[in-house]
Amino acid sequence: MELIKEHLVEKSGYTLHIIPTEKYKTNTIVWKMKAPLDKETATYRALLPNVLQSNSKKYSTTSALRSYLDDLYGASFYTDVSKKGEFHIISFSIEVANEKFLQDKTPLLQKAIDFLREVLQNPNITDRAFDEATMTKEKRSLKRRIHSVYDDKMRYASVRLVEEMCKGEPYAIQASGDEDKVEDITASSLFEYYERAFKEDKMDLYIIGDVDLKEVENFCGQFQFQERKNQSQKNAPEKEVSNIKEVKETQDLNQGKLNMGCRTNISYGDSDYFALQMFNGIFGGFPHSKLFINVREKESLAYYAASRVESHKGLLMIMSGIDSQNYEKAVSIIKEQLKLMKEGSFTDEEISQTKAVIQNQFLETIDSARGVIEVFYHNIVAGTKVEFTDWIDKTNSTSRDEILAVANKVELDTVYFLSGMEGEHK
Repeated sequence: MELIKEHLVEKSGYTLHIIPTEKYKTNTIVWKMKAPLDKETATYRALLPNVLQSNSKKYSTTSALRSYLDDLYGASFYTDVSKKGEFHIISFSIEVANEKFLQDKTPLLQKAIDFLREVLQNPNITDRAFDEATMTKEKRSLKRRIHSVYDDKMRYASVRLVEEMCKGEPYAIQASGDEDKVEDITASSLFEYYERAFKEDKMDLYIIGDVDLKEVENFCGQFQFQERKNQSQKNAPEKEVSNIKEVKETQDLNQGKLNMGCRTNISYGDSDYFALQMFNGIFGGFPHSKLFINVREKESLAYYAASRVESHKGLLMIMSGIDSQNYEKAVSIIKEQLKLMKEGSFTDEEISQTKAVIQNQFLETIDSARGVIEVFYHNIVAGTKVEFTDWIDKTNSTSRDEILAVANKVELDTVYFLSGMEGEHK
């Protein structure tokens, strides 16, 4: 594994992370903005990056902006809004060819960094308000995006489980915002929020590729923001389960969605985090796991059955697709698999197989520049320092006892079932 290191430079109002590597033929630039998840600002944050990426003062139409990217050898540019634990993250990403590999020596990296600065710091505004036509278009597409969750029943069930399980906690808020609040946002209120976000958010700029440290630092000199207070607050507080919630919902669909949420109270950076990854791999994370083999293969109860860890909130989510009449049996078998894990009913072969899959998955992740950035960014979100090599070394050294200790921390919190009309479960 190539040793990938990041060089941190504290700049005016943001941190610059330069990751030199000869692994990629392109240079990737990612700007990340982190703020606490908040009902009042969530929809603003979901809308803002789309309005900013639509056009700017210099590129006042979407076609002008996109045409400039085409001139940069077809550079790609897109935005994303996500949540990690109880933080709301906005990302702007640009991938551009490395001019070292081109005959034409256009300074592509410098041009891409300048373009990002234009988009972030020189928006298309008049009288402290964003362009109205852009607002109308982006509000319409945000509403469509929020609404699309209802059409994708797997996503819908995941969202509903989180809403029920984390009621009253910031984590219940959707990263894409609230459909009912989109219309209330005006061109001037969004600009006010834009100013606030760039004043208060924790901001990080990642540049990865075959680059020169000093040159990159020089290119980024134009980015100037207000200095801000240190915001390294710990993510989600621990929460004990007093009783298991059961929530049932009925819609017109063919296949029931059974989603179950557990509290682990283990977050990224905790000493038993890698043991939790191992637990999840054996329990439901991979095709060789207990949920897949017992719920789907042996009992033929589920169309799919898997689990995943929410690294920054201390949760473990179980997802399965079942026929509505199999609800009781499926819940019972999933609970039984969890009980067996707590009793240590897993083999050395399962442990070594899971270690191999986790390591392969990690190596696959860092095969892409964006994957490398995401791994580094976990440390910013968690306010911790996990080294790249830890993913291999600490996974390798995880013992059966450590997996067992984690298993006994995992507590079922909420069972959510979305059933079809025809098999409505009484």
